[in-house]
Amino acid sequence: MSRPEAKVGILGWGAYIPRQRLRASEIAGLWGFEPSITKALWIEEKAVAAADEDAVTMGWYAAKSAITRAGVDPQEVGAVFVGTESKPYAVKPSATIIADALNVSSKKLSTDMEFACRAGSEGLRIATALVASGTIKYGLAIGSDTAQANPGDVLELTASSGAAAYVVGPAQEAAARFEGMVTYITDTPDFWRRDCSHYPLHGEGFTGDPAYFHHIMTSVKMLMEELGLRPEDFDYAVFHQPNGKFPLKVGEKLGFPKEKILPGIVTPWIGNTYNASALLGLAKVLDSAKPGQRILVAPFGSGAGSDAISIVVTDKIVERRGKAPKVEELIVRKKYISYAQYARSRHIIRRIV
Repeated sequence: MSRPEAKVGILGWGAYIPRQRLRASEIAGLWGFEPSITKALWIEEKAVAAADEDAVTMGWYAAKSAITRAGVDPQEVGAVFVGTESKPYAVKPSATIIADALNVSSKKLSTDMEFACRAGSEGLRIATALVASGTIKYGLAIGSDTAQANPGDVLELTASSGAAAYVVGPAQEAAARFEGMVTYITDTPDFWRRDCSHYPLHGEGFTGDPAYFHHIMTSVKMLMEELGLRPEDFDYAVFHQPNGKFPLKVGEKLGFPKEKILPGIVTPWIGNTYNASALLGLAKVLDSAKPGQRILVAPFGSGAGSDAISIVVTDKIVERRGKAPKVEELIVRKKYISYAQYARSRHIIRRIV
């Protein structure tokens, strides 16, 4: 039986990582964490959005790169979805701002999506389904976050900023075509933020086995069973990256060797970018993957759910690569700031007038 998503592929991809970086060791030292915690989490530094950067500006940059790589007319993009849990407006879509700034046609589907860290990949799945059904010709899915963490919480070591975007369209035009997609979702309360709360709460160790590991492993096993594939059939495996250790651990549990996972790891140098996490890892792999190679990508979102997606690279990828900055170029483009500068630019310090 043919799969609808096999008619669709990735035409272009883009990324954005803020220039500002804060060393994890400085956060750990300030709040009295054991110095070994940065090694345990494998986190060296995190990207910090500047005062003039937010989920909209970062999402626009990543989407602009994706459209440039795809080589499509923005007026032909029929849907724009933005996955974020840190949108600048509580009531006003970010997707409409980005779409207008990109000169996307007003005749389109457009909305912001929420599902913790997998809202961006949910947008990717919906855009893919719309293309497969013939409802639209091209779709744009964006994951963008300026992640928040309560000062002094262990989450602050990794919560960072970044964006990734993908243009999807007909498989015959794609730089990488979709082979199969599966989603596994349950009601697992591992991470949440109540209305009017500035920062999210999380279930400490509960966020691991019952949430992250269970959902990713289940979705990946379902996908491999449906497609008749095994870990050895994939050249790369990209998992959601709340820290540097979890993707390596879940990959080991699933039977993927470390050398297939490491090319997509971005967390140690930019932190956990939430909705952009796995999508940035996929972009990093697409920056160097060869035609014919197969990529597994498995985003995860607390609450909880995971997508598992199999992607096969086509020979069109080579010509698309040089049209926009690579993820590695954005990683090395940086300047270090102090915790005080971070607190000011992310409005952790609030003035009472």
